[in-house]
Amino acid sequence: MALRSTQTGFGSVTKAVHWLMAILFATMFAIGWYMDLLPLGMEKLVWISRHKSIGVTILLLAILRIVWRLAEQTPTALGDVAWEHRAAKAAHLALYAVMLAMPLSGWLMSSAANYSVSVFGLFTLPDLVGPDKVLYEQLKFVHWALSWSIVGLVGLHVGAAFKHHFINRDATLRRMIPWAAKGN
Repeated sequence: MALRSTQTGFGSVTKAVHWLMAILFATMFAIGWYMDLLPLGMEKLVWISRHKSIGVTILLLAILRIVWRLAEQTPTALGDVAWEHRAAKAAHLALYAVMLAMPLSGWLMSSAANYSVSVFGLFTLPDLVGPDKVLYEQLKFVHWALSWSIVGLVGLHVGAAFKHHFINRDATLRRMIPWAAKGN
C-alpha cells in the first residue's frame, strides 16, 4: 500500500492517522464521561491527567494531519451530487476545526484554572493564560460544547460513509479501510 494518497485512494499514512484519531476521540469521550462521574480525589486527578495527555496527543496529530492533507492530493470524490460534495467539504473543515479547538480549549481551561498540563509526565506545557475563574467557567462550557460538536460531526461523517457504502454502493468507505479490497 502506498504511503501517499492518489486520485483513486487514500495512502497508508492518511488511513493510519484517520483511524488513530477516531480511536483517540472515542477514548477521550469515554474518559471525559467517566472522570466527570468520579468524586474529587486522587483517582479523578489521575484520569484528568490522562485526559490532558491524550488531548495534547490529539492536538499534535491534528496538526500533523492537516499539514499532511495540505501536502498531498485528495482522492476524487465519488458520485455526482454537487451539494453532497460541498457538504462533505464543509463537514471535513468543521472536523479539522474541532480537532484543533477541542484540545486548545482544554489547555486554555487548565491554564485558567491554574492547573498545569503535564504530557504523560514527560514535560509540562506552558500556561496559555493566567488564573481566571470566570474565564475557566466560560472555557469549561466551550470544551463541553465542542465535545458534543465532535459527537455530531463524527455521527454525520459515519452516516455519510454508510450512505455511500450501503445506498450509493460506491468505494468511498472501502478506500478508507486499510484492509478493504480496491474497486469502485
